Amino acid sequence: MSTETTTQHTDFIEAAEPLRLFAEWLADAEKSEINDPNAVALATVDPDGLPDVRMVLLKGFDEQGFVFYTNFESAKGQQILSSMKAAMCFHWKSLRRQVRVRGPVEVVSDAEADAYYASRPRGSRIGAWASKQSRPLESRFALEKAVAEFTARHAIGDIPRPAHWSGFRIKPQQLEFWHDRPFRLHDRLRFDRAGDAWEKTRLYP
Repeated sequence: MSTETTTQHTDFIEAAEPLRLFAEWLADAEKSEINDPNAVALATVDPDGLPDVRMVLLKGFDEQGFVFYTNFESAKGQQILSSMKAAMCFHWKSLRRQVRVRGPVEVVSDAEADAYYASRPRGSRIGAWASKQSRPLESRFALEKAVAEFTARHAIGDIPRPAHWSGFRIKPQQLEFWHDRPFRLHDRLRFDRAGDAWEKTRLYP
C-alpha cells in the first residue's frame, strides 16, 4: 500500500467530527465519480413495517442535516410523513467508500423549498406538477399530455411550487464511514450523537 493511501486511512480513523469528514469525502467523490456523486440510497419503512429503498439526490447538508426534495404524495413521501424517520447510504465505487446516515426527519421550511424549486430547470418544475409520483400510469401518452397541459397553463411567468412538493431533512443521529481494505479487513468508523457532541467508535469490518 502506498504512503499516500496509508495516510488517507490514518486521517479518516482519527477524524473527530463526522460532518467535516463527510464534506471531505463528498468533495473527493465530486472529482472521481463519473456522474451524480450526490446520489444516495434512501431507506424508509411502509405502514406494515416492510423496508423500502430507492435512489435520490442529496441537495444540501450542514450541521442541521441532509436535505433532499420529493413529491410528498409519493410512496417515500407518505412513508416518511408517517414515521418521520429515514436512513441513507452513499456508495462511491471509484473511491471504495461508503457512508451511512440514520435519524429522525423534519420538513424543510417553505423558504428553503421555494428557493430550491425556483433554481430547477423550467421543465423539472413543470414535471413536479404533471407527475402523480408512485401512482399507476395508464400510458406514456397520459404523462406527456399532463406535461403539455401544465406547460400551457404556465406558459408565461413564474411556476409556483406545488403544495405537495417540498423537502425533507434527515437529522443524523448516527453516521458510519466505511473504507475498503484488502482481504475484507475494511476500516469502519461510527459516530453517534451525544447531545451537542459526537461519540466515536471503531468497528470490526
